[in-house]
Amino acid sequence: MIILSDIKMQLNYDYAVLINTAAIRLQISTDDIIALEIIKRETNTKNIEDIYFDMVLAVTVADEDKLLETRTRKHIYKQEESTYTVASNKLPSRPVIVGFGAAGIFAALILAEAGTRPIVLERGQNVDNRRERVQRFWNTGELDIQTNVQFGEGGAGTFSDGKLKTGQKDARKLKILDEFVRAGAPDEIKYLTKPHIGTDRLRVVVKNLREKIISLGGEIVFGAKANNVLYKDSKITGVRYDKDGSEFEIETDNVVLAIGHSARDTFNNLFDSGIKMEQKPFAVGVRIEHPQELINRIKYGRFASHPALGAADYRMVVHLKNSRGVYTFCMCPGGAVAAAASEENAITTNGMSEFMRDGRNANTALLVTVDKKDFANDSPLAGIDYQRKIEAAAFIAGGGGYKAPVQRLEDFLAKRQSASFGDVLPTYKPGIVFAEVDSYLPDYVADSLRRAITEMSDWMPGFYYPDAILTGAETRSTSPVKIIRGENLEAYGINGLYPCGEGAGYAGGIISAAVDGILCAERILNI
Repeated sequence: MIILSDIKMQLNYDYAVLINTAAIRLQISTDDIIALEIIKRETNTKNIEDIYFDMVLAVTVADEDKLLETRTRKHIYKQEESTYTVASNKLPSRPVIVGFGAAGIFAALILAEAGTRPIVLERGQNVDNRRERVQRFWNTGELDIQTNVQFGEGGAGTFSDGKLKTGQKDARKLKILDEFVRAGAPDEIKYLTKPHIGTDRLRVVVKNLREKIISLGGEIVFGAKANNVLYKDSKITGVRYDKDGSEFEIETDNVVLAIGHSARDTFNNLFDSGIKMEQKPFAVGVRIEHPQELINRIKYGRFASHPALGAADYRMVVHLKNSRGVYTFCMCPGGAVAAAASEENAITTNGMSEFMRDGRNANTALLVTVDKKDFANDSPLAGIDYQRKIEAAAFIAGGGGYKAPVQRLEDFLAKRQSASFGDVLPTYKPGIVFAEVDSYLPDYVADSLRRAITEMSDWMPGFYYPDAILTGAETRSTSPVKIIRGENLEAYGINGLYPCGEGAGYAGGIISAAVDGILCAERILNI
C-alpha cells in the first residue's frame, strides 16, 4: 500500500473527499484507487479559529512500484502491511495466568493461539455478574470485596474511559487493536491518535475475547483468588488458589502474574513467600468535575458544538518548586466519577465514560506525586499502607456508607467547607457529603493541588471554575509496588514466574499492559 502523509482535512470531510484528495496527491484518476484507509487522524487545535484534522492515508492501486517511480516522494511512500502471527508450540504443562485484565487477557490469547491451553485464574466474576455487583454497590453501598471496580473480568480498565494510548504502532499494538475491533470495539480506534472504547463497549469486548480464548482451548476460572505461587529450587511448580471456600493447587512450569494494582492481599502473600519487590512512586489526589460544555468551549472555541469533534479532553502537568509533580490523569469527557473501593471502610475514586461521552460533566484525576520519602518505612509494601490511610480518612470524611467527601473548587482554594452546590452537580454514587479535601489528604498534597490549580488556570483559562467539584480520594492511578524481574521477564531468582502488567509495575494503561502480556507469553513460548 502507498502511504500519504501530511494531509490537512476539514472537519466535514466524507469518503469522496478523501478519495479525491488521494487522487490529486498521486496525480491519478479516482477510478485508479482500489482501496483507501485512514491510518491516522489527529485533531489539530493549534489555532482555535481554524481547527482541522491532520491525516495519514493508505491507498491501494495497481502496480504501486511503477507509480512511485514517477511521483515526487515527499509525504508519499510505500509500506508493507505488518502482521503478527503465533506458531504452534508445545509446553510440558499448561501455563497459568493469574488475573484477567488487559495483561492477562492478551497473555492468555497468545498462549491459546499457540495451542498451549492456558488456565486463567480471576478472583472476580465474569463481566455480566460483575456489572450487576458494581451497580448494586453504586446504588446501595453494598460492597463485594472480590468482585468490584478493581476485580473481575477485564480488570480495572473495564470501568474506565477505555482510553488506548498507542504511541508508535508496532506489530504487537496493531494485533491488540485488531483483536479489540474483532471483539466489538469501533474501527476508529485503529487510526485515531486518542482512541477510546468506552466502558459500555468494553464489557462486550472483554466477553468476546474470553470466548475466543476458550474456543482456542483456554480455560477461565472465575471466583478463583490466587493466594500464592509455589516454587522449589528457584523454579515455579504451581499456584495455590481459593474458590468457593476450598483451596486448590495447579501444577505448572509457567505462571504469568497479572494481578492488577489493587491485589493487596496477594502482594502481601507473595512478599511473605520471598518474592522480591520494591517500592514504586505513584500519585494521589482527587477527581475534579467541570461542565463538559465549558471544556468544549475552552478547547474548541466556535467549533465547540461541531459533531465531528465530540467531547473535548485535556491534559496538563505542573512541576512545582516544592519538587512535587502535579498532573491530570485519565481524563473522562462526558463521564462520571466512579466509586472504586475494593476494601471495606475505604473510599477511592476512578473516572469512566461510555463510548458516546455524552454525560453532562467532564472529570479527570488531579494527582500529586509521592514516593519513599512520604512513606512510613522502607518496606516494599509501605505504599499500600499509605494508600489505605488516605482511603480510610476519606471514608470517615464521607460519614460512612461509601459516601464520598466533595468540595467546590472555590471553597477548596479558600480552605472552607462547602455548604451548597453551584451549577456543577457531582456524579459519584452511592452518595456524597460536604467535607474539606484537607480532612483526608496530607497537607503537602492538598497544598500542592492548590498551587497547581493556579498554574493550570494560567495555561488553560477557565480551568479555575468556582463551581467545579472535587471528589476524593483518588489513590489507585497505578501500582505502589514493583515485583522485580530480569531482562528475561522472569521474577528475580525464580524461573517460570512472569510478573506482568500494571500491577507488577511494568505498564500504565490498557495498551501497555496488553503489550506486556504479549511479551510475557512470547518469553514462555521462546519467541
